Amino acid sequence: MIFVGHGIVAPEFHWDDFKGVDVRGKILVLFTNEPTSDDPKFFGGKALTYYGRWTYKYEEATRRGAQGVFIIHTTPTAGYSYDVVRSSWGREDGQMKLEPGQNALGFQGWFSQDAGNKLLALAGHNVEEMLKLAESRDFHPIPLGIHIRGDFPTTLRDIKASNVVGIVEGSDPVLKKQAVVYTAHWDHLGVGTPVNGDAIYNGAVDNGTGCGILLETAQDWAALPHKPKRSAIFLSVTGEEEGLLGSAYYAAHPFIPDGRTALDLNFDALFPAGRVRDVSAAGGERTTVWPVVEEVARRMNLTIKPDAHPEQGSYYRSDHFSFAQAGVPAFSIDEGTDFVGKPADFGEKLFEEYNDNHYHQPSDEFHNDWDFSGLAQMVRFGMDVGITVANQSQLPSWRAGDEFLAAREKSGVK
Repeated sequence: MIFVGHGIVAPEFHWDDFKGVDVRGKILVLFTNEPTSDDPKFFGGKALTYYGRWTYKYEEATRRGAQGVFIIHTTPTAGYSYDVVRSSWGREDGQMKLEPGQNALGFQGWFSQDAGNKLLALAGHNVEEMLKLAESRDFHPIPLGIHIRGDFPTTLRDIKASNVVGIVEGSDPVLKKQAVVYTAHWDHLGVGTPVNGDAIYNGAVDNGTGCGILLETAQDWAALPHKPKRSAIFLSVTGEEEGLLGSAYYAAHPFIPDGRTALDLNFDALFPAGRVRDVSAAGGERTTVWPVVEEVARRMNLTIKPDAHPEQGSYYRSDHFSFAQAGVPAFSIDEGTDFVGKPADFGEKLFEEYNDNHYHQPSDEFHNDWDFSGLAQMVRFGMDVGITVANQSQLPSWRAGDEFLAAREKSGVK
């Protein structure tokens, strides 16, 4: 086993956690997240970049030929409690079948902080010490002098999980071959480990709310007496909780090619707590669609709220990210935190209470007193943005210097 800090190689930030060490066949031990900084030009400052996501850690380890990866969890580095890790991955885990010749890790998993301390103590270290070392650009991989051998009885079964797609054709004979896409994931965690006697992980907020918005938007778009020039695709994706599998599959096998897809607007885990005075479209500022977002917000008397929790790395955790990786301008639409008739701190407390107690837990379930009026606002907001883009003469793109611009240009959009 070898400790590799945050497991990041980022040449643009002059950062390399592997520094010439051959990790082929090794078991890597690392932290999720990335080096902390207040400088927005260094790993996004307080905002988490994709380098900080656990999915990136596994991908980089695979590229380097590692045998397996253990992530040591801490709540600050992960952005959620270990209960979320346990409920999300301490169960049957869905994965995509490998293509012929494609490599994969032999094992990927997590240690709790306590277990991490026990492991590191065998090598004379501890979690706090290793976190501090991992923050330095001068960090070098640390062989732990530990060999791990495990026997993991495993049952494999084939699961067929479907994306569900509908299309409303555009009115222009040429532009109807292009599309605006709306997405929401329909999957959750199913039946799992009981909590207080309840084993059903309902996913009412995550993502029953987004699915409701998707269906309402599709119905409203189909009812328009004069259809926009471009077509509209309404895509309910599977496998989001397993690592954006459904949206990644669609982006690789799109109904309309990515180079002719104007925009993806995604809805994921909104709170049915009433009307709002603000809206979040984090990531939209990176695209040429941003002036449209600003204009629609102005018309609806909504303040655009910056990402309230950039350290959570939400942009890299929902299905719009699969489209962004394929070059398609994409972001999620969400309420802000200023709820009408509620105290100033209501939205923040609502998020904290949900994240601490209900995220990926059986208690994420429907309540009769929910107020869906704010979600209706988000339907209208998404409709207005989508219709405007569907009628524009040119396809949107990413702003100069953005990490996804090259993929957009590769798809044929300049």
